[in-house]
Order: sequence, then structure tokens, then C-alpha cells
Amino acid sequence: MIKIKEIRFHGRAGQGVVTAADILAMAAFQAGKYSQAFPFFGVERRGAPVTAFARISDDFIRLRSQIYYPDYIVVQDATLLDIIDVAKGLKKDGKAIINTEKKPEELNINTDAEVYTVNATKIALDILGVPIVNTLMLGAFAAITKEVSLEALQQAIEKRFPPKLAEKNARAVEVMYKSLED
Repeated sequence: MIKIKEIRFHGRAGQGVVTAADILAMAAFQAGKYSQAFPFFGVERRGAPVTAFARISDDFIRLRSQIYYPDYIVVQDATLLDIIDVAKGLKKDGKAIINTEKKPEELNINTDAEVYTVNATKIALDILGVPIVNTLMLGAFAAITKEVSLEALQQAIEKRFPPKLAEKNARAVEVMYKSLED
């Protein structure tokens, strides 16, 4: 049986949710895995809720559907917790990674999965100068799940962004990753 890890990203339009899914798929590919990334668009206006998906596998991926029962969810904007059931379908042995200053037990999230919170916004402001957290959330994802390495993420970022932006994002990802290392 082919084991595919499925990831659902939640954020708002303009926060780089689709880019995050793309970079994760690129990083998995860099590491020799099969991967895919794709968005789901509803209302296409800045600030509207956006969902993107990624799959990672050691074998060829034939699925082409949305992800309804993810292994992991990555939530870039915690304000979505009040308006969307971001944990819908999240597997019991899954993980939710949420960008917020709050502790997991302070969140109103309906899941039996492990919930992790990270303050990606603070690191983004410190290093990038803007509250764009998509790459930082990938650093958190890599540190928490071990599905992709820090090095593979940094290589994908270098391929995706122009040099100056890539350098800043690669550094921000490393700071996030190392802050969560066991």
C-alpha cells in the first residue's frame, strides 16, 4: 500500500498559502520524493480565506482530488479558527501547526490530533520586515513533522525567490526550524 502524506494549508489571500504548498512540494521533490501541490480558490480577493494542498510520497501519486482527511494542517492566520473548521477531517494521529502567540490549550480547535502553536509572525517581522509567514510555517512544519529537511526547504526557497528575498526567507526558515528542534 502506498503511503501518502497529505497536507492542507489555511490562510488568507495575499499571505502566500499557495506559494507555501508549492515550496513544500518542491522541497519534497528535492529530497527525491514524489509530490504535488495545488490551490483551492473561492472568492479571489485579498483577505479572503484560501486553502492549498500538498501531497508527499515515496511512490508515484495518482490522486488528483482535494484533501479531505489530511495528516497535517498548517494554519497561517489564527483568525480563521473563528470562521472555518480548519481541523475538519484531520486524522486523529495528525498534527495541526498554527501561527499564533497563544498556547494550544487556549485555542478553540476541535481535534484529537496534536496541536502546535508557533509565533511565526514575530520572526517574520524581525527577519523579513513584513508579517508574511508562509516560509516560516514551512520551517515549523519541517521541524515538527520531519517530512522534509531544512536543507531541502532552503533549496526550494532559493529556486522559488530572487536571491535577496531567498536569502532572507532561508534565514527565517532556519531560525524557526532551530527554535523547534528537540
